[in-house]
Amino acid sequence: MNRICVAISALAFAMSGVPVSAADFHEEPVAVPISVGTLSGTLMLPPGNGPFPVALIIAGSGPTDRNGNSPLGVTGNIYMKLAQGLAAEGIATLRYDKRFIAASTVNQTESELRFDDYVNDALALTKYLENDPRFSTIAIIGHSEGSLIGMIAAERDPRVRAFVSLEGAGRNLATIIDEQVAASPGIAPDVVSEIKSVNASLLAGKTVAIASPTPLLMGLFRPSVQPYVISEYKYDPAKELANLKIPVLIIHGTTDLQVSATDAKLLAAGDPKAQLVWIDGMNHILVDAPADRDGNIATYSQSALPLSAKLVPTIAAFLKS
Repeated sequence: MNRICVAISALAFAMSGVPVSAADFHEEPVAVPISVGTLSGTLMLPPGNGPFPVALIIAGSGPTDRNGNSPLGVTGNIYMKLAQGLAAEGIATLRYDKRFIAASTVNQTESELRFDDYVNDALALTKYLENDPRFSTIAIIGHSEGSLIGMIAAERDPRVRAFVSLEGAGRNLATIIDEQVAASPGIAPDVVSEIKSVNASLLAGKTVAIASPTPLLMGLFRPSVQPYVISEYKYDPAKELANLKIPVLIIHGTTDLQVSATDAKLLAAGDPKAQLVWIDGMNHILVDAPADRDGNIATYSQSALPLSAKLVPTIAAFLKS
């Protein structure tokens, strides 16, 4: 989506006390070549001539596009709204479609994909930003799985000056998947047991045949995705964050059903100098949501919901500092 398509009333932000409307923002399509194809993205530029601080927004797991939407039922345009909010604060952003998603094109099969491919993609995009004179300092904002991708990229690119983790895991993904499945109602005990068994095998670096190819098991661990899962399981987010020597902001919502408060605390323990901000009532997709499961999940498909009010000001203040 290359045009701003939310009402001006959703952009209730100000810069220098002057209201900023959707018409003041400028978006540019971006195509960045990588070794196996092209990443497609959108630059969101604030009013004025710059140079602007800029942040790379890295999406979470699954078929999530540059705007934060997914065919799995997430329709909130959360990354687009985040980009608009930061633009109103004078901060540019680049958001993009991951490999295999939406407009990005790659000559690669799913079975060939590895977690470090996503890290290398982020590095290609930070390099792109570094070569654009319209930008001053560069930061990375990683949401959910994008938090782990982003912190590793930030460690490997010395020109990245700050990192923001949004609802990022603080433990190995295998542990979190086990927790999520166990907490999900309606999953038969034998399926939960097989998921844990497959998970343990992948954590040990071994692919495994799926005995009961249910939609859930195949969605999580189909044979073509197992090499990718193994490649991600070797990373411990808290340990990776400890390697960063730049300012870090960790944001966690108190009604996140997918990543627990324990993860935010573990990330903060990994980097004692990091800022940890709790946003009361914010869920995994960055909007206000009730704690009850049904009401919380219902927000994933409510596209008119704004981002939680504290989110953009918190990120903007950190990046400006």
